Amino acid sequence: MNKFFTFFLFAGISFVSCTQNDDLVVQKLPKSSETKQPAPQEKADTLTIEDYFSNSKVIDERVDKLFSKLSDEEKVAQLIMPAMGRLGQTEEVIMKLVAAKKIGGVLMLNGTKEQFTKWIADINAKNAELGVLPFLYSADAEPSLVNRKITGSTVVKKAAELTTEEEVRTVAQTISKDLNEIGINYNFAPVSDMASNSTVGYRGFGKDPKNIVPFSWAFIEESSKANIISTAKHFPGHGLVSGDTHKALQVIDGELKELATFKELAAKNVPSIMIGHLAVKNNPKYNTNGLPATVSPVIVTDLLRKELNYKGLVVTDAMNMGGVTQVPNVNTAVIEAGCDILLMPLDAEKAHTEILKKYQADTAFKAKADEAAKRVIRMKLCLGLM
Repeated sequence: MNKFFTFFLFAGISFVSCTQNDDLVVQKLPKSSETKQPAPQEKADTLTIEDYFSNSKVIDERVDKLFSKLSDEEKVAQLIMPAMGRLGQTEEVIMKLVAAKKIGGVLMLNGTKEQFTKWIADINAKNAELGVLPFLYSADAEPSLVNRKITGSTVVKKAAELTTEEEVRTVAQTISKDLNEIGINYNFAPVSDMASNSTVGYRGFGKDPKNIVPFSWAFIEESSKANIISTAKHFPGHGLVSGDTHKALQVIDGELKELATFKELAAKNVPSIMIGHLAVKNNPKYNTNGLPATVSPVIVTDLLRKELNYKGLVVTDAMNMGGVTQVPNVNTAVIEAGCDILLMPLDAEKAHTEILKKYQADTAFKAKADEAAKRVIRMKLCLGLM
């Protein structure tokens, strides 16, 4: 009799637990140091970066619900990501932007691991007080730059020194662990350009396209496993131009020879792609008319979004770089082109004001900005931030 009772009790418990996963519940992901092996039912409840690309009505509805609660000012804020650190704004400037609800994320640019950890904790506390959506926190944590950009981070080999996919995976794991400890959830890496250009050089995975895709994907996969957004850059390809977009606009003359790399990574659903400040000439289909790709609908919307059918986040390269600072109405132009995140604008408050003004006056622009904001919110949701 006891055996029969035990059997039916076990069966009843099993039936109850199987009925509790009908509704998707988003849970905030633990920090890496707190990560535990989830129970079977928790796997079904927790969203991942890969879920961003799924055709999920549940996710769509949650995004729409979160979006509908935002003011126009808060919707525009999702699109703006200034920098703080030695090469960015002061803590005082950033905290004013946070308090005014005018930004949706922050780039941690040149500082110490301890300093970044504290800043992120302080911003999170202020955001909780304000009741705003959590932030995306980013870094240029490429293998070749991370130890210079984040003092105190674990020393790793430079990208050009990595010779196997396994080495790339190990480095990505190491970097992601440091980022998780700090609270950074968005890595502007890997560099997926060919390393022929002197600016790319040691930052890239070499000159052979056959290595660039598998090495880039190894880095992307390991980052996603650690719940870190990775970024293939610099679309449509910085490796074969002669100069440096930090100083001036650089030009791709003719064929987009590096496009195949980004096409393959886009098809694999890399979470994010960064657009380079690169003009295209002598190319009838993709000519940018002397303007950088970051403000070109031909490159961002027609090529990346439509032709390559890319659904992930599109972020500009830093907007304080010489390759883009002379473009008229640049803050609204990048959104019109199809970018989602305006990275490191010269003046974040001015950028917010200009985008908001056009948002409230131009229906077509508003529709583009809304799509961008929803993509940002969707990624935040799939990161487990809310």
